[in-house]
Amino acid sequence: MTSRLNEGLRTLLFNSLRAAFRITPMPERVRDRLRQSYLERFADTLPQGPRGKQGDATGERRARVRADVPAIGWLPRRPAALPSPLPATLVAFYLPQFHAIPENDAWWGAGFTEWRNVSRALPQFEGHVQPRLPGDLGFYDLRNPQVMRDQATLAREYGIGAFCFYYYWFGGKTLLEAPLQQWLGDESIDLPFCLCWANENWSRRWDGRADDILVGQQHSAEDDLAFIAHVAPYLRDRRYLRVDGRPLLLVYRPGLLPEPRATAARWRTWCRENGIGEIHIAYTQSFDRADPADYGFDAAVEFPPNLATPTNVTADQSLVNPGYRGQVLDWRELADDYRRRPLPEYRLFPGVNCGWDNEARRSGAGRTYLHAAPRRYRDWLRDTIERRLADRAASDRLVFVNAWNEWAEGAVLEPDARLGHAWLQATHDALMLSAAPGSAIVSTRPCLVIHAWYPDVLEEILEVLVSDGHRFRVIITTPPDKVAQIRAILDKRGIDAEIEAHENRGRDILPFLRVANRLLDEGTELVLKLHTKKSPHRQDGDAWRNQLIGHLLSPPRVDGIVRAYHDDPSLGVVAPEGHVQPLGYYWGANESNVRYLTARLGIGAPRVESDDFVSGSMFWARLEALRPVLDAHLDDWEFEAEAGQVDGTFAHAIERVFALAARDAGYGVRTAASVCGEPEPPASQPYPFARRG
Repeated sequence: MTSRLNEGLRTLLFNSLRAAFRITPMPERVRDRLRQSYLERFADTLPQGPRGKQGDATGERRARVRADVPAIGWLPRRPAALPSPLPATLVAFYLPQFHAIPENDAWWGAGFTEWRNVSRALPQFEGHVQPRLPGDLGFYDLRNPQVMRDQATLAREYGIGAFCFYYYWFGGKTLLEAPLQQWLGDESIDLPFCLCWANENWSRRWDGRADDILVGQQHSAEDDLAFIAHVAPYLRDRRYLRVDGRPLLLVYRPGLLPEPRATAARWRTWCRENGIGEIHIAYTQSFDRADPADYGFDAAVEFPPNLATPTNVTADQSLVNPGYRGQVLDWRELADDYRRRPLPEYRLFPGVNCGWDNEARRSGAGRTYLHAAPRRYRDWLRDTIERRLADRAASDRLVFVNAWNEWAEGAVLEPDARLGHAWLQATHDALMLSAAPGSAIVSTRPCLVIHAWYPDVLEEILEVLVSDGHRFRVIITTPPDKVAQIRAILDKRGIDAEIEAHENRGRDILPFLRVANRLLDEGTELVLKLHTKKSPHRQDGDAWRNQLIGHLLSPPRVDGIVRAYHDDPSLGVVAPEGHVQPLGYYWGANESNVRYLTARLGIGAPRVESDDFVSGSMFWARLEALRPVLDAHLDDWEFEAEAGQVDGTFAHAIERVFALAARDAGYGVRTAASVCGEPEPPASQPYPFARRG
């Protein structure tokens, strides 16, 4: 009781101080510095923050067999042409802590590298993607020179223009420098690079704070000169990244330097006197947003996710670990915040982020940014290049990406086991789209996606399709053992269709999500989702199917629906009339899964009294309207093994979420009858094809 009271008073005090702080007018840079000073000096006054919900009694939703299985959206390596010239130079931050060093052996145990942190991570709440494991490059050791060659090749293929290596210098002692020296000596690597001096203390908490320091900084005038002399070979290298012809040198936290102006002046003088010439000094806006001139520097670099306050959604998560003390934030708000920021008058190189989750470094107490996804990162990067840098000269068109390989902090462009090369492909796509704004390929030809479990029913659907004049691109999903039979049916009718074999898992839903994800990336705008529904547990299964298909695929309807999509860009889902049912009906066994899904997708919690869903899972959709579902990159293991279930499965829950997701994305849901100007069935008419529950 006393501890709860104390926590309540601490929360009240903190919230009062924060409210006063927010309404007090002051320059951004002053606000940032005061905030950081408070956090460093009075960390004990911070309240615990919201707690997650105790897990659902129906069971935890997390991988129980293995964590390296591809999810929906996994992509292979597929090099493709890049625009020339590139619309911006992308500089990815690079962590060199993937090799053993004596110091880490002493501090963390023999053989320690960042991979030990990565592999120990566990999911803390339902839908928490941990551990995040590497893909094609494996658990690499940077002492192997081929690793960095492969990384450089991969980076170039997808449009990364340079790496920015974190550089660890502590009063004449360096850590983790061997890979950088290896790169410097390997002329076969032609990717540009620059250095960012990580000038914090090295602490046991991994955050540079002053408690439990393992190796500390020793700032002085002598140290300034020793540092610049030590990094001079890098600055002289032909591959070193330059701005206005000057080597670009970053400092992570200039506010920690006793006299940053004096430090910058010493560096500049030394470089002039030692044949390097002028240098371009920048700092990362990791803890403040001062004008770089305040430090005697030339530029600043944005460093998301720092210096942003997205909504805390910890309370919405169902805990797997009841003792979890971490924080869960909404990555989408982080991206929107940065995208809206105007560039200041001083020179600022914008930054983007491809996710963040440092659970691997802070077991049970990490900070996780939910809802990061490759396409959302692509949109952020594209918008940064097209809009924020629209009026900038070529020399100012640098964008920093956090990060290439921060595996223990969940900021990774490198291929991973779950999504493969999806983050790199998103990088490539953003560059292609930004190079020619308005050139995105959009296919206006609708795609018919049919899941064929019953070949005899497929013949019925194809009969209707032929009568329509076959205006669709057709993709048929089916289990592997039925592919030959499906091909024979198509050949008999002379129908050209793509056949994809999928495991018998997730009924028609999982195969559709995999196809829809690919179609969205290809530029397909509209899909019609059908399946060979029989519902053998019902006597009226054929009537149910025929009504659904008739409302959606009959020739006059197809014309009217396609025209409605063309006329109304906000139209998301078109459902068969009479089959849009209240969410509160058939709620029973589906409630737990639906509530999990809405939290996982980051959409509003279901309003059982007023929300509805498309029963039968056949509908038209604008694929952009399904982005909340597709960008969640759901996993196969979330779909139960097939056992003849009639309700309550994960697939049934997704059926109930499609319309919720479309509306949350800002799109409308209408019936085929309404968009075609035909009468609707009476609203009071009972739904004949399923019982309410």
